[in-house]
Amino acid sequence: METETVHDRIGTARNDHTTAQLALVFALVATLAFTLLFVQEPLVHDSLHNFRHAVGVTCH
Repeated sequence: METETVHDRIGTARNDHTTAQLALVFALVATLAFTLLFVQEPLVHDSLHNFRHAVGVTCH
């Protein structure tokens, strides 16, 4: 039995989803990444602090 690779999973996603769906997922991931990494307003930073650590981002 052959092990499934990331390349195989990306190929499966391309076959199973439309371009619009993949673009939406990419946009949501990019928005989340931007928010977690670059928004440093004190109240926002405090509210996202635990979430950042939960996803493995070092914020200080």
